[in-house]
Amino acid sequence: MPKFYDELDAVLRALADPTRRAVVERLAQSPAVVSELAGPFSMALPSLMQHLRVLEDAGVVTSEKHGRVRTVTLRPGALDVLHLWLAQQRTPAEHQADRLGIHLTRHYPKSS
Repeated sequence: MPKFYDELDAVLRALADPTRRAVVERLAQSPAVVSELAGPFSMALPSLMQHLRVLEDAGVVTSEKHGRVRTVTLRPGALDVLHLWLAQQRTPAEHQADRLGIHLTRHYPKSS
């Protein structure tokens, strides 16, 4: 499990910054070039590149350079480690409520 926690820690650190969260939200829509990602932020391009480096080091994004243009993409499954950890933190009552909901749906479907 240490690798799991190392990966989780890296993702949480990367997402702790609001600029990086905004970049992830934007990349969830589609890949983007760095200049497009920089648009909404009032910071120098090298500063944004530092944020992208943190996201890339954490495995959240990947980037590819073609000539002078760098395209950044949200890595598929990058946030799965966060989802898994959050699922583990659910209380037994939440799990019971989920099971009850499934049971009720299966045995008492809504009538139209």
